[in-house]
Amino acid sequence: MAPMNRASSIPRVLVATTALLSFISFWRAAAIVLNDLASSAYYAGGESEGYIGKAAPWFILGIMLFSYAVRAVYVESCSMFVRGGVYRAVKQALGGTLAKFSVSALMFDYVLTGPISGVAAGQYLAGLVNELFGYFHLHLHLAPGLSAATFAIGVTLYFWWQNIKGIPESSHKAMRIMQVTTVMVVILIGWCGYTAWIRHAPLPPLPRPQNLKLGPNAMGWLYGFHFTHFAGLLAVLIGLGHSVLAMSGEESLAQVYREIEHPKLPNLRKTGLVIFIYSLVFTSLVSFFAVMIIPDADRQNYLQNLIGGLAMNLQGPLPARLIFHGFVVVVGTMILAGAVNTAIVGSNGVLNRVSEDGVLADWFRQPHRKFGTSYRIINIIAGLQILTILISRGNVSFLANLYAFGVIWSFAMNSLSVLVLRYKQPGEREYQVPLNFRIGGVEIPVGLGLIALILFAIAVVNLFTKPAATVSGVVFSILLFLVFTFSERSARRTAGAGNMQAMDQFNLEQESELTPAALDVRPGNILVPVSNIHKLYHLGNVLDRIKPGRRDVVVLHVRLLRRSASGEYDLEAQQLFGSIEQQLFSQALAIAEKRGKSIRLAVVAANDLWEGILRAAESLESSTIVFGHSAKWSSEEEARHIGEAWEKLGDPKPQFNLEIHLPNGDKIYKVLGPHAPNLTTNEVNLLHRLWLHLSEVLAPEELHHHDVVHFALQEVQKEMDEGHEDEVVARLREHLETNKRKRNGGKPN
Repeated sequence: MAPMNRASSIPRVLVATTALLSFISFWRAAAIVLNDLASSAYYAGGESEGYIGKAAPWFILGIMLFSYAVRAVYVESCSMFVRGGVYRAVKQALGGTLAKFSVSALMFDYVLTGPISGVAAGQYLAGLVNELFGYFHLHLHLAPGLSAATFAIGVTLYFWWQNIKGIPESSHKAMRIMQVTTVMVVILIGWCGYTAWIRHAPLPPLPRPQNLKLGPNAMGWLYGFHFTHFAGLLAVLIGLGHSVLAMSGEESLAQVYREIEHPKLPNLRKTGLVIFIYSLVFTSLVSFFAVMIIPDADRQNYLQNLIGGLAMNLQGPLPARLIFHGFVVVVGTMILAGAVNTAIVGSNGVLNRVSEDGVLADWFRQPHRKFGTSYRIINIIAGLQILTILISRGNVSFLANLYAFGVIWSFAMNSLSVLVLRYKQPGEREYQVPLNFRIGGVEIPVGLGLIALILFAIAVVNLFTKPAATVSGVVFSILLFLVFTFSERSARRTAGAGNMQAMDQFNLEQESELTPAALDVRPGNILVPVSNIHKLYHLGNVLDRIKPGRRDVVVLHVRLLRRSASGEYDLEAQQLFGSIEQQLFSQALAIAEKRGKSIRLAVVAANDLWEGILRAAESLESSTIVFGHSAKWSSEEEARHIGEAWEKLGDPKPQFNLEIHLPNGDKIYKVLGPHAPNLTTNEVNLLHRLWLHLSEVLAPEELHHHDVVHFALQEVQKEMDEGHEDEVVARLREHLETNKRKRNGGKPN
């Protein structure tokens, strides 16, 4: 309870340690990961061949097979419950310095995911437009680099604004995108198989050292050195290093682990298997078919637009190939643009976690005045991505080199962390990477050790074969490491100097769940969710109208658990309640004290805002939920989102009174749950006229108003059941449009 007189005691904040999560099936989880992972199929094969030649598909296949082993490391990582976030977990295993470098490499990965995906999509669009110019004999040509860079910047700015507003990701959209992508993949593989059979196309040359094009571009700083005894092994590692982009996006598996439904670990393993099969078939076959079908002389022009080149070299009439090329580009644009958004969301999630761990100053996490999002972090991420696009000039190869640095070092550091934690935190795990032996009571994790060894071998070789990436990656990592280090020290000094004295101090009490008894409130309380210190007018409205002692008021803050590479870890109470939450609740207390009223304060974590609020209301047995007006949605859209979240609650569903308060003082009232509709005067009059007329026609039968309503509803249901749903929907849409025109004074919308 937060008492009126703050001097008498420290206000209490209840922190629920059990997150209120909404869950998704393993199919949807796989779709989310594949939206990121499958995007690499659009550029990985071409980039690999550009460095090592026609044997590249075999190395892509090798990487895709090896990705199953890497995925096993992530499954074991997810199965270990380590409270505190990725920074604390890696710090516990490897120490603070390596933990900061690990996060720096991960950020390098995320910052480059957006540019390479956006530029690749732009290259595909430019390629399609130029093909259409040629087909229609137009003497026009788009510069691929400039067009790709312009498109990538536009997509980045679009998703920057979406993230500033806080529009959440949707697993439903991810599922739809992957369904459309699957249609394209099936057509592509079938048509390519037919083409290869008709033309008797041979397989690419086997991955022997003599079949690799190991020139200065492929070997970097190693060119000119002779490795007599290790030439074969080195050639294989160089080939794998130039193909490692094929499994970029594996870290997304950790992001969705928290959201996977019960039974969690078996469903996680199913998710991993679906991802493995899909990416193995799609990414590998694209690379093989490209070498088999596209003539060698032409293929060099399609290395940054590989699937587009495949579409244009299939067996069949040119118009059909152009149409399919258009379909490939539309699907590619959807999936690659989605990867741009994933990069911003992931970067934001990682830096928020680092801020929660006390490594970044709270300045970075300050909320937007209107939208309540961590806009400073989002601005920095988008700025770095746009700068990267400008430097690249729309060149996918340049970005791929840089991207590979972050990808391989992120994988390597994660595998090393899991390996070290095997010894630092021994004991039973729900899942372990296979091939474990015991010698004298000591576990020898052969499988995990081999995976870590291979990843580090590829990472070290890449340091020498990709000079530009090495210099850029090391400089970026060192700069970010220095930012983390100085920011962490500054945060400690600030905390030690007691610079937060202008804000209230709170007594954090942990409970596993929110309950009326834990929070000391009575059933029928009013729940007031808050998130933005600048928008607490709805709390003031509630406190103005209630009488002391009549009803309890609970002020609830929902900490959204963002998808990030640390998605498998939970937060501690101190991380859930940082300085941002302290400012928010201090302001809420000031509003309550000004009115001489008491409020209860609670914090809970959730991965979906609306579901988190409604499940908290259900747990607290609240009768009324009061929202402020959302800056992201209209009042009706806000009510619709809340209604959809209510439908996901378990049965029996509770009924809530919903209030949406607008800044101008207006209020919108809704009821969540089955209830009698609020009929307008016109609707009541219409019902009464129908009842009068039908009563006369049916006399002496007794007819009630509810009989008329029931009959009308049944007739609508019957029409829809008989296959006339489209007609019913069309008439209903026309009715809604007529009502809108009436409300607007006869003006069309």
